[in-house]
Amino acid sequence: MIHRRRWLGAACGTLVLSLGPAQLAFGATLLAVRVWPAADYTRVTLESDTALQARHFVVGNPHRVVIDIEGLELDGALRELVGRIAPGDPYIAGVRVGQTRPRVVRLVIDLKQPTLPQVFTLEPVAAYRHRLVFDLHPTAERDPLLALLNDKATADRAATPSERAASAVQDALGDLIGRIEGRPGAPAAEPPAAPKATDRFFVVAIDPGHGGEDPGAIGPTGLREKDVVLHVARELHRRINARPNMRAMLTRDADFFVPLHERVRKARRVQADLFVSIHADAFVKPHARGASVFALSESGASSVEAKWLANKENAADLIGGVNVKVKDAAVNRALLDMSTSAQIKDSLRLGAEVLGRIGRVGRLHKRNVEQAGFAVLKAPDVPSILVETAFISNPDEEKLLRSEDHREKLVDALLDGIERYFAKNPPLAKRRQA
Repeated sequence: MIHRRRWLGAACGTLVLSLGPAQLAFGATLLAVRVWPAADYTRVTLESDTALQARHFVVGNPHRVVIDIEGLELDGALRELVGRIAPGDPYIAGVRVGQTRPRVVRLVIDLKQPTLPQVFTLEPVAAYRHRLVFDLHPTAERDPLLALLNDKATADRAATPSERAASAVQDALGDLIGRIEGRPGAPAAEPPAAPKATDRFFVVAIDPGHGGEDPGAIGPTGLREKDVVLHVARELHRRINARPNMRAMLTRDADFFVPLHERVRKARRVQADLFVSIHADAFVKPHARGASVFALSESGASSVEAKWLANKENAADLIGGVNVKVKDAAVNRALLDMSTSAQIKDSLRLGAEVLGRIGRVGRLHKRNVEQAGFAVLKAPDVPSILVETAFISNPDEEKLLRSEDHREKLVDALLDGIERYFAKNPPLAKRRQA
């Protein structure tokens, strides 16, 4: 194996020196090379002007993936891949490239751990041309419930005494709201008891839209939807975990793409009580403005705008890049058609609470919770809403989304709406012991 590796290195050096402009004219031209490292999986994307074909195999001792790409000559863009591997990448230790024969380039991806590689192609869509994608997944998926508890424990240790005291007061107020608004016949004089860390707790799945290959909408000055919603989601995650009776789970905690059905599956795996997807979309008219909240619809969209937006969000898988050949994907997508009228009813209640609080932060685009066929809201047993925090395509609202103060107010409103929903609609059947 050592001799083979030396041969590959020597061959690469010889062929690189022998390549001239005439030879580089043959085959595809690489337009971009991108790497998306994350704990869930690492993705490498080669974008080219024409479609590429690839074959791969896995080698052990040491672990690596060998990929032969046809229709390609080694050039500067491909060499950039070597320098794009971050030291903290959980899966890739390094990449070596070489020309094994004319119009065939070999990539050797040295691994830090065994992986389940997926290599697939994507047709041109949106701003992208042809893409060749390498996804490196762990051989064993991490336990989401264990990760949830670890996140909560970390947040509890990091919380200051003042934050814990404020959390206890807020929980007591939430209980009082439930007594006054949710159970009108309850004795008003009974003092509300603040929950303890060992009491039953609620789980909220927070879904920052888009990510990785899918930037989402982009504002007039370049602010990307995927970045701003991740910032808001992380802060909401931190604030929820500071509550003694709540846990939060992020469907993505970094800049990587998560397919729509996988977002739903993640929420169901942690037995989430609520699912909140956070967005900041664009519209065809730059003057469109205001926040909106959406729930699923059983019978068509509540407005033309809602239908347009749902179609746009449902196209995220095409832009972000999903391997449609994976068997599990078809099974998971089938689950998206199992939504129930009870789930939609609860989703509308949750949406009304959140919309009412967001309306105190800024302008609303619509004063009622709208409905449409959003794929990401189709968890059959989890009340789910999609929150459009603002129109990033509006110059004034893009400026607000850049503001730390405004984002903090959005988090306050989201958390307040969630807690008000729990106070009025405790998910008794799902209560767990911490």
